[in-house]
Amino acid sequence: MSQPPEEPGAHSTGPADRQTLRLLERHLSSDSLVAETAFDPDPYEPRLLRGLLDAGRYPDAVTVARLDIRWFTTGDFSVHYVEAHEDGERWACRWDRHPNAHNTRLHFHEPPAATEISDLELPSSHPLDVYATVLTAIEQRIETLWS
Repeated sequence: MSQPPEEPGAHSTGPADRQTLRLLERHLSSDSLVAETAFDPDPYEPRLLRGLLDAGRYPDAVTVARLDIRWFTTGDFSVHYVEAHEDGERWACRWDRHPNAHNTRLHFHEPPAATEISDLELPSSHPLDVYATVLTAIEQRIETLWS
C-alpha cells in the first residue's frame, strides 16, 4: 500500500505545537480580515489551523481566500495563503521554515503558483512576528487586487 502524500512542512518538523496554534487562532479570530477559524482535525489535537478570510474585503473575482497554518514544537512552520478565483485560477504563496533540500530552512514559495522558491529573511521567527509579516503581506495583496 502506498503512503499518503506528505503535508507541506511535515518532513522532520516534529509534532504540532498546539499551544502556538491556539495562540495564533486567538489572534486570527480577533482580526477583522478573518471571517472564521477552524482546527483540523479538531481543537483538542490540532495539526492545522485554517483561517477563512472575509470575502467582502476582496473584489468579486476572488471567490474564497484562506490561510492554512502549521506550527511545530521545533519552531518550524508553514503558513500557506491561497485565493481561488471565479475563472478557476488559483493564487498562492507560502512562508516556510523546515528542513529541505531545495533552499535554506527559512524560505518563501513565490506567488502566483507557490512553485518558485526563494530564501527568506525574517527579523524574528516568533509566531506573532511571523503572523504580523503574513497579515501585512495579505493586506498588501488585497490592495493590489483593488488597484
